[in-house]
Amino acid sequence: MAIWLNESDVRAVLPMPDLIDIMAKALTAFSWGQVRQPVRNVIEAGSGGNFFASMPAYLESGQMGAKLVTVFHRNGERGLPTHQATIVLLDAETGSLLAVMDGRYITEARTAAVSAVAVRELARPGARTLAIVGSGVQAGSHLEALSLVWKFEEIRCWSPTESRLRQFAYAHPQVQAAASAEAAVRGADVVVLVTASTTPVVFDDWIAPGACVISVGACRPTQREMDPFLVARGRVVVDSRAAAVKEAGDLAIAMAEGHFGPEHIAAELGEVLAGRIPGRTSDDQVLIFKPLGQAVEDVAAAQLAYSRACAAGRGVALD
Repeated sequence: MAIWLNESDVRAVLPMPDLIDIMAKALTAFSWGQVRQPVRNVIEAGSGGNFFASMPAYLESGQMGAKLVTVFHRNGERGLPTHQATIVLLDAETGSLLAVMDGRYITEARTAAVSAVAVRELARPGARTLAIVGSGVQAGSHLEALSLVWKFEEIRCWSPTESRLRQFAYAHPQVQAAASAEAAVRGADVVVLVTASTTPVVFDDWIAPGACVISVGACRPTQREMDPFLVARGRVVVDSRAAAVKEAGDLAIAMAEGHFGPEHIAAELGEVLAGRIPGRTSDDQVLIFKPLGQAVEDVAAAQLAYSRACAAGRGVALD
Protein backbone atom coordinates (compact mmCIF):
# COMPACT_ATOMS: atom_id res chain seq x y z
CA MET A 1 0.00 0.00 0.00
CA ALA A 2 1.29 3.45 -0.92
CA ILE A 3 2.11 5.99 1.77
CA TRP A 4 2.18 9.76 2.21
CA LEU A 5 5.24 11.30 3.90
CA ASN A 6 5.07 14.88 5.13
CA GLU A 7 8.08 17.11 5.68
CA SER A 8 8.53 15.98 9.29
CA ASP A 9 8.62 12.35 8.16
CA VAL A 10 11.19 13.11 5.48
CA ARG A 11 13.41 15.12 7.81
CA ALA A 12 13.36 12.32 10.39
CA VAL A 13 14.72 9.70 8.00
CA LEU A 14 17.16 11.72 5.84
CA PRO A 15 20.11 12.98 7.92
CA MET A 16 22.54 15.12 5.94
CA PRO A 17 25.58 12.77 6.18
CA ASP A 18 23.59 9.98 4.55
CA LEU A 19 22.28 12.32 1.85
CA ILE A 20 25.82 13.35 0.94
CA ASP A 21 26.77 9.72 0.32
CA ILE A 22 23.59 9.03 -1.65
CA MET A 23 24.12 12.10 -3.87
CA ALA A 24 27.66 11.00 -4.73
CA LYS A 25 26.35 7.60 -5.84
CA ALA A 26 23.44 9.11 -7.79
CA LEU A 27 25.64 11.55 -9.70
CA THR A 28 28.14 8.81 -10.53
CA ALA A 29 25.34 6.61 -11.88
CA PHE A 30 24.03 9.55 -13.92
CA SER A 31 27.37 10.22 -15.59
CA TRP A 32 27.92 6.49 -16.23
CA GLY A 33 24.71 6.40 -18.30
CA GLN A 34 22.79 4.34 -15.72
CA VAL A 35 19.98 6.90 -15.42
CA ARG A 36 17.28 7.86 -17.89
CA GLN A 37 15.99 11.37 -17.46
CA PRO A 38 15.24 14.31 -19.73
CA VAL A 39 16.25 17.88 -19.04
CA ARG A 40 13.45 19.13 -16.82
CA ASN A 41 10.40 20.61 -18.50
CA VAL A 42 9.66 24.13 -17.26
CA ILE A 43 6.68 26.38 -17.89
CA GLU A 44 6.16 29.94 -16.72
CA ALA A 45 3.47 30.30 -14.06
CA GLY A 46 1.93 33.74 -14.21
CA SER A 47 4.25 36.75 -14.07
CA GLY A 48 7.30 37.72 -12.06
CA GLY A 49 9.50 34.84 -13.14
CA ASN A 50 7.44 32.15 -11.36
CA PHE A 51 7.73 28.68 -12.86
CA PHE A 52 6.53 25.09 -12.60
CA ALA A 53 8.83 22.20 -13.53
CA SER A 54 8.48 18.44 -13.92
CA MET A 55 11.51 16.19 -13.30
CA PRO A 56 11.14 12.42 -13.95
CA ALA A 57 13.95 9.88 -13.65
CA TYR A 58 14.52 6.12 -13.91
CA LEU A 59 17.59 4.54 -12.31
CA GLU A 60 18.77 1.17 -13.62
CA SER A 61 19.48 0.21 -10.00
CA GLY A 62 15.70 0.03 -9.53
CA GLN A 63 14.23 3.42 -8.61
CA MET A 64 11.72 5.50 -10.54
CA GLY A 65 9.77 8.64 -9.84
CA ALA A 66 9.28 12.30 -10.53
CA LYS A 67 9.38 15.62 -8.76
CA LEU A 68 6.95 18.45 -9.42
CA VAL A 69 8.49 21.73 -8.25
CA THR A 70 7.27 25.31 -8.18
CA VAL A 71 9.18 28.55 -7.61
CA PHE A 72 7.06 31.56 -6.68
CA HIS A 73 9.34 34.43 -5.78
CA ARG A 74 6.86 36.51 -3.75
CA ASN A 75 5.75 33.67 -1.49
CA GLY A 76 7.87 35.05 1.32
CA GLU A 77 5.40 37.93 1.58
CA ARG A 78 2.66 35.35 2.12
CA GLY A 79 4.58 33.41 4.73
CA LEU A 80 5.15 30.53 2.30
CA PRO A 81 8.35 28.94 0.97
CA THR A 82 9.41 30.28 -2.41
CA HIS A 83 10.39 26.74 -3.50
CA GLN A 84 7.85 23.95 -3.02
CA ALA A 85 7.81 20.41 -4.36
CA THR A 86 6.04 17.07 -4.36
CA ILE A 87 7.78 13.79 -5.20
CA VAL A 88 6.01 10.72 -6.54
CA LEU A 89 7.90 7.45 -6.08
CA LEU A 90 6.95 4.48 -8.27
CA ASP A 91 7.79 0.79 -8.30
CA ALA A 92 10.38 0.42 -11.08
CA GLU A 93 9.15 -3.11 -11.98
CA THR A 94 5.39 -2.52 -12.07
CA GLY A 95 4.95 1.25 -12.28
CA SER A 96 2.71 1.11 -9.19
CA LEU A 97 2.63 3.98 -6.72
CA LEU A 98 4.88 3.52 -3.68
CA ALA A 99 4.76 6.93 -2.07
CA VAL A 100 3.87 10.57 -2.38
CA MET A 101 6.03 12.83 -0.27
CA ASP A 102 6.73 16.44 0.42
CA GLY A 103 9.75 17.41 -1.67
CA ARG A 104 10.52 20.85 -0.27
CA TYR A 105 13.00 19.59 2.31
CA ILE A 106 14.51 17.05 -0.09
CA THR A 107 15.16 19.88 -2.56
CA GLU A 108 16.73 22.01 0.16
CA ALA A 109 18.91 19.26 1.58
CA ARG A 110 19.99 17.37 -1.52
CA THR A 111 21.08 20.65 -3.18
CA ALA A 112 23.45 21.33 -0.30
CA ALA A 113 24.53 17.69 -0.15
CA VAL A 114 25.59 17.82 -3.83
CA SER A 115 27.58 20.99 -3.13
CA ALA A 116 29.28 19.20 -0.25
CA VAL A 117 30.28 16.39 -2.62
CA ALA A 118 31.68 19.02 -5.01
CA VAL A 119 33.68 20.78 -2.30
CA ARG A 120 35.07 17.46 -1.11
CA GLU A 121 36.28 16.71 -4.65
CA LEU A 122 37.19 20.14 -6.00
CA ALA A 123 38.38 22.38 -3.15
CA ARG A 124 42.10 23.03 -2.88
CA PRO A 125 43.93 21.09 -0.17
CA GLY A 126 44.36 23.33 2.83
CA ALA A 127 41.29 25.45 2.08
CA ARG A 128 40.22 27.16 5.30
CA THR A 129 37.91 30.10 4.46
CA LEU A 130 34.28 29.77 3.37
CA ALA A 131 32.26 32.67 1.95
CA ILE A 132 28.49 32.47 1.50
CA VAL A 133 26.63 35.04 -0.58
CA GLY A 134 22.95 34.87 0.35
CA SER A 135 21.19 34.28 3.66
CA GLY A 136 18.09 32.21 2.84
CA VAL A 137 17.23 28.54 3.21
CA GLN A 138 20.10 27.36 1.02
CA ALA A 139 22.63 29.38 2.99
CA GLY A 140 21.71 27.43 6.12
CA SER A 141 21.63 24.03 4.45
CA HIS A 142 24.98 24.67 2.73
CA LEU A 143 26.58 25.74 5.99
CA GLU A 144 25.43 22.47 7.55
CA ALA A 145 26.45 20.23 4.65
CA LEU A 146 29.83 21.80 3.87
CA SER A 147 30.82 21.78 7.54
CA LEU A 148 30.38 18.00 7.52
CA VAL A 149 32.98 17.47 4.79
CA TRP A 150 35.47 20.28 5.45
CA LYS A 151 36.94 22.06 8.46
CA PHE A 152 36.71 25.82 7.94
CA GLU A 153 38.57 28.19 10.23
CA GLU A 154 36.72 31.28 8.99
CA ILE A 155 33.19 31.62 7.59
CA ARG A 156 31.90 34.90 6.14
CA CYS A 157 28.47 35.76 4.79
CA TRP A 158 26.92 38.67 2.96
CA SER A 159 23.33 39.21 1.91
CA PRO A 160 21.66 42.11 0.09
CA THR A 161 18.94 42.01 2.78
CA GLU A 162 20.64 43.38 5.89
CA SER A 163 17.97 42.20 8.33
CA ARG A 164 18.22 38.61 7.07
CA LEU A 165 22.00 38.76 7.21
CA ARG A 166 21.83 39.78 10.87
CA GLN A 167 19.38 36.98 11.60
CA PHE A 168 21.58 34.43 9.84
CA ALA A 169 24.71 35.53 11.69
CA TYR A 170 22.83 35.49 15.00
CA ALA A 171 21.55 31.95 14.35
CA HIS A 172 25.05 30.78 13.37
CA PRO A 173 27.61 32.35 15.74
CA GLN A 174 30.51 30.90 13.75
CA VAL A 175 29.57 33.14 10.80
CA GLN A 176 30.97 36.66 10.37
CA ALA A 177 28.63 39.15 8.68
CA ALA A 178 30.53 40.93 5.88
CA ALA A 179 29.96 44.54 4.82
CA SER A 180 29.73 43.66 1.12
CA ALA A 181 29.81 40.76 -1.29
CA GLU A 182 33.38 41.68 -2.17
CA ALA A 183 34.43 41.71 1.48
CA ALA A 184 32.91 38.27 1.93
CA VAL A 185 34.48 36.53 -1.06
CA ARG A 186 37.84 38.26 -1.53
CA GLY A 187 40.54 35.80 -0.53
CA ALA A 188 38.06 33.01 0.32
CA ASP A 189 39.02 29.43 -0.53
CA VAL A 190 35.42 28.25 -1.08
CA VAL A 191 32.69 30.61 -2.30
CA VAL A 192 29.04 29.55 -2.25
CA LEU A 193 26.50 31.64 -4.19
CA VAL A 194 22.92 31.05 -3.05
CA THR A 195 21.09 34.18 -4.12
CA ALA A 196 17.94 35.00 -6.05
CA SER A 197 19.84 37.53 -8.15
CA THR A 198 19.43 37.58 -11.92
CA THR A 199 22.63 39.60 -12.44
CA PRO A 200 26.21 38.89 -11.32
CA VAL A 201 26.91 39.22 -7.61
CA VAL A 202 30.62 38.26 -7.76
CA PHE A 203 33.32 39.38 -10.17
CA ASP A 204 36.49 37.87 -11.54
CA ASP A 205 39.00 40.11 -9.77
CA TRP A 206 37.47 39.28 -6.36
CA ILE A 207 38.19 35.56 -6.66
CA ALA A 208 41.56 34.33 -5.44
CA PRO A 209 43.66 31.80 -7.37
CA GLY A 210 42.79 28.28 -6.27
CA ALA A 211 39.28 29.13 -5.09
CA CYS A 212 36.35 26.76 -5.51
CA VAL A 213 33.15 28.58 -6.49
CA ILE A 214 29.78 26.85 -6.10
CA SER A 215 27.02 28.74 -7.97
CA VAL A 216 23.61 27.43 -6.89
CA GLY A 217 21.21 30.35 -7.13
CA ALA A 218 20.88 31.06 -10.86
CA CYS A 219 18.96 28.09 -12.29
CA ARG A 220 17.27 29.62 -15.35
CA PRO A 221 18.78 30.55 -18.73
CA THR A 222 18.07 34.26 -18.13
CA GLN A 223 19.80 34.38 -14.71
CA ARG A 224 23.43 34.53 -13.69
CA GLU A 225 25.35 35.07 -10.45
CA MET A 226 28.89 35.17 -11.83
CA ASP A 227 30.76 37.68 -13.95
CA PRO A 228 31.31 35.96 -17.34
CA PHE A 229 35.05 36.70 -17.13
CA LEU A 230 35.16 34.63 -13.94
CA VAL A 231 33.36 31.75 -15.66
CA ALA A 232 35.75 31.99 -18.62
CA ARG A 233 38.73 31.91 -16.24
CA GLY A 234 37.58 28.90 -14.24
CA ARG A 235 37.59 25.16 -14.85
CA VAL A 236 33.86 24.46 -15.05
CA VAL A 237 32.28 21.30 -13.64
CA VAL A 238 28.51 20.74 -13.88
CA ASP A 239 26.01 18.15 -12.69
CA SER A 240 24.66 17.62 -16.23
CA ARG A 241 26.14 18.85 -19.51
CA ALA A 242 22.79 18.59 -21.29
CA ALA A 243 21.05 20.68 -18.65
CA ALA A 244 23.89 23.17 -18.23
CA VAL A 245 23.96 24.35 -21.85
CA LYS A 246 20.18 24.72 -21.86
CA GLU A 247 19.36 26.05 -18.39
CA ALA A 248 22.43 27.62 -16.77
CA GLY A 249 22.40 31.32 -17.57
CA ASP A 250 25.92 31.69 -16.15
CA LEU A 251 27.04 29.51 -19.06
CA ALA A 252 24.42 30.13 -21.75
CA ILE A 253 24.60 33.92 -21.61
CA ALA A 254 28.40 33.91 -21.58
CA MET A 255 28.37 31.57 -24.59
CA ALA A 256 25.96 33.87 -26.44
CA GLU A 257 28.29 36.78 -25.67
CA GLY A 258 31.20 34.87 -27.22
CA HIS A 259 33.29 34.27 -24.09
CA PHE A 260 33.59 30.53 -24.74
CA GLY A 261 31.76 27.56 -26.25
CA PRO A 262 30.20 24.36 -24.85
CA GLU A 263 33.65 22.74 -24.75
CA HIS A 264 34.49 25.03 -21.83
CA ILE A 265 32.59 22.58 -19.61
CA ALA A 266 35.41 20.36 -18.38
CA ALA A 267 33.41 17.60 -16.70
CA GLU A 268 30.30 16.44 -14.95
CA LEU A 269 30.76 15.92 -11.23
CA GLY A 270 29.84 12.25 -11.67
CA GLU A 271 32.73 11.86 -14.14
CA VAL A 272 35.10 13.32 -11.55
CA LEU A 273 33.74 11.02 -8.86
CA ALA A 274 34.21 8.01 -11.12
CA GLY A 275 37.79 8.99 -11.94
CA ARG A 276 37.07 9.40 -15.63
CA ILE A 277 38.01 13.11 -15.77
CA PRO A 278 40.13 15.00 -13.24
CA GLY A 279 38.54 17.76 -11.22
CA ARG A 280 41.23 20.13 -10.00
CA THR A 281 44.46 19.94 -11.99
CA SER A 282 46.52 22.54 -10.07
CA ASP A 283 46.42 24.28 -6.71
CA ASP A 284 46.05 27.77 -8.22
CA GLN A 285 43.25 26.79 -10.61
CA VAL A 286 39.81 28.32 -10.01
CA LEU A 287 37.20 25.55 -9.96
CA ILE A 288 33.59 26.46 -10.71
CA PHE A 289 30.79 24.02 -9.95
CA LYS A 290 27.51 24.95 -11.64
CA PRO A 291 24.72 22.61 -10.51
CA LEU A 292 21.10 22.87 -11.58
CA GLY A 293 19.64 20.02 -9.53
CA GLN A 294 18.83 16.74 -11.23
CA ALA A 295 15.81 14.45 -10.99
CA VAL A 296 18.07 11.50 -10.20
CA GLU A 297 19.02 13.24 -6.95
CA ASP A 298 15.39 13.65 -5.92
CA VAL A 299 14.42 10.08 -6.80
CA ALA A 300 17.44 8.59 -5.02
CA ALA A 301 16.69 10.66 -1.92
CA ALA A 302 13.00 9.76 -2.07
CA GLN A 303 13.80 6.04 -2.31
CA LEU A 304 15.94 6.24 0.80
CA ALA A 305 13.25 8.19 2.64
CA TYR A 306 10.60 5.65 1.62
CA SER A 307 12.66 2.62 2.67
CA ARG A 308 13.51 4.10 6.04
CA ALA A 309 9.99 5.39 6.65
CA CYS A 310 8.57 1.92 6.01
CA ALA A 311 11.09 0.37 8.42
CA ALA A 312 10.23 2.95 11.08
CA GLY A 313 6.47 2.75 10.57
CA ARG A 314 6.23 6.40 9.53
CA GLY A 315 3.78 7.86 7.03
CA VAL A 316 0.07 7.69 6.31
CA ALA A 317 -1.34 4.83 4.24
CA LEU A 318 -3.03 5.84 0.98
CA ASP A 319 -5.87 3.42 0.31
